[in-house]
Amino acid sequence: MKIGCQEGLLPGKNVFEKFEIAKEIGFEGIEIWGKELLENTEKIKEYKKVSEKIGIKISSICAGYRNLLLEAEPENREKAREDIKKLLEIGKDLGAVGLILVPIFGGPRVPNLSPYKNAYELERELLLSQLPEIVEKAEETKCCILLEPLNRYETHFLNRLEQAVEYCEKIKNPYLKIMADFFHMNIEEANIAEAIKKAGKYIAHIHLADSNRILPGFGHTDFESGFKALKEIGFENYMILECGVPEPRRENLERTLKFMKEILRKI
Repeated sequence: MKIGCQEGLLPGKNVFEKFEIAKEIGFEGIEIWGKELLENTEKIKEYKKVSEKIGIKISSICAGYRNLLLEAEPENREKAREDIKKLLEIGKDLGAVGLILVPIFGGPRVPNLSPYKNAYELERELLLSQLPEIVEKAEETKCCILLEPLNRYETHFLNRLEQAVEYCEKIKNPYLKIMADFFHMNIEEANIAEAIKKAGKYIAHIHLADSNRILPGFGHTDFESGFKALKEIGFENYMILECGVPEPRRENLERTLKFMKEILRKI
């Protein structure tokens, strides 16, 4: 298991400084935000150059596409698919494990057509109808689509790992995977370790935050049992910090990395 950090959490005035500090702290990967990559092709070149020069990998791309796959308007869904496919190409160029995908935030945006079908049923069909197109691109680029379940306060749609597993099993393509986030699991899963074990082979990426959405070690989440479960399923990819970082920033990032490495040594 490799521990990394989202770029925005790192101190530093520019991309080079942030990557350099990440390397000095001891992180093994950096997750970057996708929106800027779509808007500025020079940024892609900069990330690639800095990553190679500093010697720290770009682990993943976090969203960044326009619109969402479960919006009501067909043109908005089409824009989302277009951007997702572009980001997968960029992910291939940067060597990222995958692109994080949230189908919808908040409540439903499609109508309730009961008794024919309610909004949730329509959303399921909408997602299943669009996944093959983008997963085909993921397979072509060797950059995974990483479905992310969120807690109930951020989305009504995918909340638990088992719900994301259903789509992986229906699509049956190794480039459709799951991104498991400890903060969301702490709210939605009855048992984080058991949820991880059941999702097993479909988990390809991890986000880390404690119960209060601050750095691991600053709340009460049981990371040890979760890390043990990841070890049991043979997880070897990146665990990326996505959380608040109290000041002093660098000192606390170093502290949380030490905290996590101590757990990994024990398990």
